[in-house]
Amino acid sequence: MKKGLQGLMVMVLAFSVLLTACGTKTELGGGREGGTVPAPTTASVPSVSKPAFTRDTFPKIDGSTATIPLSEAMAVSVLGMSGDEARKFIKHNTTHYAYVNLIEGRADIIFVTEPSAEELKIAKDANVELEVVPVVKEGFVFLVNSANPVSGLKTQQIQDIYQGRVKNWKEVGGADQEIIAYQREPNSGSQTLMEQTVMKGLKLTASPRNVVYGMDGLIDSIAKYDNSSGALGYSVYYYARTMYNKGTIKFLTIDGVAPDNKSISSGSYPFTSAYYAVFKKSTPPDAGSRKLLQWLLGAEGQKLAEDTGYVPVKGEAGP
Repeated sequence: MKKGLQGLMVMVLAFSVLLTACGTKTELGGGREGGTVPAPTTASVPSVSKPAFTRDTFPKIDGSTATIPLSEAMAVSVLGMSGDEARKFIKHNTTHYAYVNLIEGRADIIFVTEPSAEELKIAKDANVELEVVPVVKEGFVFLVNSANPVSGLKTQQIQDIYQGRVKNWKEVGGADQEIIAYQREPNSGSQTLMEQTVMKGLKLTASPRNVVYGMDGLIDSIAKYDNSSGALGYSVYYYARTMYNKGTIKFLTIDGVAPDNKSISSGSYPFTSAYYAVFKKSTPPDAGSRKLLQWLLGAEGQKLAEDTGYVPVKGEAGP
């Protein structure tokens, strides 16, 4: 989908940089034009020394639900904590609130999906400029109940379903059954990815009864044994596979490609995205948040991300 994180540390993406979304350029807050949000590359990176922090000097981290394990793994590695200590130490407030906390100064760095239009407006109104750097790759996946005979959809079919043009599974090779197309709430990371990565400017049909709050809530709605064979929903690959895996759901192929670490890493899976480190452009060069990010993008940090189950933005570990 997006190509080109070049070099060890991408600092070009200030809020003056543009986010390419929905086929148009959206400004990341500050009012000046620049480039585009960088995407993962497969180039190798050199080793970077692990930064030295205490609990008091460790950057204030926030982020999405799906990046909690990444933040906890960093705390374990950098601070020498146990897993239980890290779970108590790291607090993520979900994507939207993480952006708000960063903009308002309650967080130093956040690990999230791309900002929504509302989050961009909040930043612009606060006269805040940000830097946005991809740290791990991610796939945006579509889920059905395991009782549903459909095993895959095309991009066009998904767009038609979520615009209300296709309403029955028999129209896409399934049973004669209504499609219950679940959505997430506005400004959630999943909903922003749906709007920007899949719909690309196409308007989703308004369906308040099918809006589900929380990533776990959407997966639960699909996984139910009763009356869920007609359900369709979406999530991010890491969360649905690793953090909240249900035996009664299955991942759909998209345009014939199944989501897995290999297809997400190569970019052959159509809906490939990333999780980004986001912080204020005004952050000093020697700040802890920049040092932590530099380490995360180095060989040791990318290996840590991979060991935690994420797809690294670098295809090869550095020396």
